[in-house]
Amino acid sequence: MKADEMEVAVRLTNQKVQFTGGARSNPDIVMDYFPPLGDGQGYTGLELLLMSLAACSGTSVVYLLRKMGKNVQGLNIHAKGIRRDAHPTSFRQIYLEFTITSGDVKDQDIQKAIKLSEESLCPVWAMLKNSVEVIPGHKIIDGRA
Repeated sequence: MKADEMEVAVRLTNQKVQFTGGARSNPDIVMDYFPPLGDGQGYTGLELLLMSLAACSGTSVVYLLRKMGKNVQGLNIHAKGIRRDAHPTSFRQIYLEFTITSGDVKDQDIQKAIKLSEESLCPVWAMLKNSVEVIPGHKIIDGRA
């Protein structure tokens, strides 16, 4: 596989719409849809999209803050998508809440890291931002003990 290519594989695993899939040698994940179409025994595609955006943006935020010399003790990202009423019921808005634990990260540091993540580092955000409004927010938890 070339460096500019990525591949995943999914396969139908039951008589409804449950799929199992993965990439490289990582463990497979289960994808399913809500009843009655599915059995609700796995992640939906939109849940995986939210997780992908959260992990991608979180990776770049942690990277940038550490590059600034900041001590990042923890980062949690909560992503919430608001769906359209009409089909396809894609997201019209996504809220990203970054909660960072650090003894030295300041408000302007996290704002700068989130802005750079959106503008140039997170490919998932870059793919989404022209079709859905992504609204970031943040909280800082003082990690000094």
